[in-house]
Amino acid sequence: MSSAGNEVSFPQRSRPSQRLERDLRASIVDGVSFGGMVGLGETYLPAFALAVGLSEMDSGLVSSVPLVAGGLMQLGSPFAVRMLGSHRRWVVGCAVIQAISFIPLVIAAMVGSIGITSLLFIAAVYWGSGLATGPAWNTWIGTLVPRSIRPRFFAHRTRLSQAGVFLGFCGGGVLLHYASIYQRSLQAFALMFSLAAICRMISAVSLRLHSEPVPLPTNMRKIPWRRVFHHLRASSGGKLLVYLAMVQAATQVSGPFFTPFMLKQLKIDYKDLVILFSTAFLAKVLSLPFWGRVAKRVGARNLLWIGGIGIVPLSGGWVLSQNFLWLNALQVCSGILWAAYELAFFLLFFESIAEEERTSVLTIYNLMNTVAWVAGSLVGGLILFSFDTSFNGYLVIFAASSVARLAALALLARVPRIIVDSDQMAVRTVAVRPGAASLNTPVLPSLPDQVRDGD
Repeated sequence: MSSAGNEVSFPQRSRPSQRLERDLRASIVDGVSFGGMVGLGETYLPAFALAVGLSEMDSGLVSSVPLVAGGLMQLGSPFAVRMLGSHRRWVVGCAVIQAISFIPLVIAAMVGSIGITSLLFIAAVYWGSGLATGPAWNTWIGTLVPRSIRPRFFAHRTRLSQAGVFLGFCGGGVLLHYASIYQRSLQAFALMFSLAAICRMISAVSLRLHSEPVPLPTNMRKIPWRRVFHHLRASSGGKLLVYLAMVQAATQVSGPFFTPFMLKQLKIDYKDLVILFSTAFLAKVLSLPFWGRVAKRVGARNLLWIGGIGIVPLSGGWVLSQNFLWLNALQVCSGILWAAYELAFFLLFFESIAEEERTSVLTIYNLMNTVAWVAGSLVGGLILFSFDTSFNGYLVIFAASSVARLAALALLARVPRIIVDSDQMAVRTVAVRPGAASLNTPVLPSLPDQVRDGD
């Protein structure tokens, strides 16, 4: 009997292990393919706008204004998850929509033209469907990956996802560089967007292959708006969120306009554009382990001060010189200092969110964050417009962004000390969905693995 019992019980013990292995493999494929989509597609939307003949202003706004759709769509995310009775159904559905959003871009590239209204609408669908997955994915993935293996697994997954972004971005840049020599840039964009759509569909299939042992947590609850506003005014976490939103607004005064500045004003070709972005990206990735050790030694709040002060002069550095070597050095500093800022931000942010409230809190914060993002970009756009999109106008918004970041430090001074468990640092830093990862336009907090271009 004992032997027969063993034969029966062994498969029962091994089945959860096999399911976990399958989930982890599927999550890795999802992360890599998602990164490939970001590198090949999302990061080149501003450059595509210029290639089809839209203005420099349009190019800057296409990577910022449509994010409002993402913030608004996320408001319905908790309701949709409850209505569907599943985080997985919502995340997979949104992923498929995001993949489909590349189809009209492929058509536009093949035709050779698209209006700014149509491009903004397509970008809104892209950002809306992508960002709406973030809060639900965070809650869902937390039920799949055991706490004991989270640091090692998510560190590995994040590195591979970053590699996907990097290879996709570099591959797209090389393709555009050689295509432009033969006046075939639009055909190259069509191919890149097609590959990006395929990558996202692979990601969606991988997400569908994930299991869902807990479709809806029993203690999942929605946070009332009145409580949210009280949280922002009175709690340490709320004061942190206000500071982070102000930094986002200050950053986006200049952030969306670096690509048109480099391509149109500095006449940088695609090869040099890839070099500048890649420099910042690699500097950020390579510096993260160092900042992790610093965080354990001095604390996450002190690390946030290091990053918060360090990012102040970065955009202003573009005013001092536009020499290519200087810009590369500035990009190295940008990657390193933004890594410190974002690492500290995630450590502090997730320490103050209860798991049962995470979907609702992330939804509300992402809305606040995207509103700040768009507000900052509109301010930058208005300043640039008032200078007739001139070279000096760009320098003014670069300087204004640094001044605004400096002013935001007054809000950081209001943030009290938040205790962070050093043993959980790796978990809280990397177990976050890169919902709209980008080398130049990160969305927080769903996207930790991005580097801003030039700032």
